[in-house]
Amino acid sequence: MELPTHHRVPLGWLLEHGNETIRVRINQDLVDSTMIPDETLQAATDAAVAAKPIQAILKKQRDNGVWGSNLLALAASARDGIKEVGTVPQHRRLLQLGYPRSGRAFKLSERVLFRVLSRDTDPFLRFEFDKVVEAGVEAEDWVREHMREAVTAALAETGHDEDPRVRGAAHKVATEISQFLRSPLADKPFVKHRSRTILDPAAHPPSWYSMAMLAAMPNLRRERAGFNERLGQYLASPYPKKKFSLVVGKRSLKTDYLLLGDPIESDAKGNPKDVPVALYFIDLLARVGTLSANPHATKVLGRLLADCDEMGVWRPKNLRSLPSTKHKITYHWFPLNPATKNPESRSVDVTFRLALIAKHLGWQLEYV
Repeated sequence: MELPTHHRVPLGWLLEHGNETIRVRINQDLVDSTMIPDETLQAATDAAVAAKPIQAILKKQRDNGVWGSNLLALAASARDGIKEVGTVPQHRRLLQLGYPRSGRAFKLSERVLFRVLSRDTDPFLRFEFDKVVEAGVEAEDWVREHMREAVTAALAETGHDEDPRVRGAAHKVATEISQFLRSPLADKPFVKHRSRTILDPAAHPPSWYSMAMLAAMPNLRRERAGFNERLGQYLASPYPKKKFSLVVGKRSLKTDYLLLGDPIESDAKGNPKDVPVALYFIDLLARVGTLSANPHATKVLGRLLADCDEMGVWRPKNLRSLPSTKHKITYHWFPLNPATKNPESRSVDVTFRLALIAKHLGWQLEYV
């Protein structure tokens, strides 16, 4: 499907119907920074920080910089003994909500995140994976690499993409995924284990975290252009329908962070079944520069754009509520503007994200 190269951005409409966060993100990411006086951006940031979404997260952060005594949990889970969303998703959520990168909460959490990147053996840094680590050296190695991948993405997104520690960790992640993409495991990543289908322990497929890492590291993408191209081709393949588990040591872990192909589900016309997941994946592809390699994601984007009115406001038929998702990976990313009694609030997030995707793709933007 051929996409347009021009997009109308309903700037006035977004400013009128969007909350404090939307106003900050417009000023930060959507319009030319030379158009905005510093005092205007500062006032918008102050308003966003003072608003309930950011304040609710700040109040839950502990003095040691972590949230919920865990690192990666995307939601509470009684089965796993998780009571709160963890440190990495809360760190990333604050950034999306417009919290300033120089803020105290980031300074506290980044001390912990940089320790995770290091070879620090403090048991505290095992977080919710403490019992997994007890299975042995191989399990501990897997835990450390899994945590580093997520932490690298979080730190790169908050402006540390050129830090040598982050770059070193990112190159290691990219190398392991590249080896997977070049191997037979890319086509056959599953094995049988006690009558169950599991991911081959030797497989290191891409994940939502590694994609976010690449999206936040333009120099890394330039340095590894070949890898970027292979990754784009792999993520254009259909997502496996087969149910599988991830076994580390004696434990079976969640696999919802993995990307074994294109995760977007849609109907024949390209209407996505899960709008937040579709938007997030398309946004990552646009930032990484591989959207054109994915005909399905391109078709879905075209369908979403077709539902925009002449002003660029997303107005699909029968929109009765804010788009929702069952996939927790979008916790940090969607929504930025919660639904209110005003029906227009249901369209704000998607309208803003489509405009931002258009900008990532280098389209000509017309502000109206």
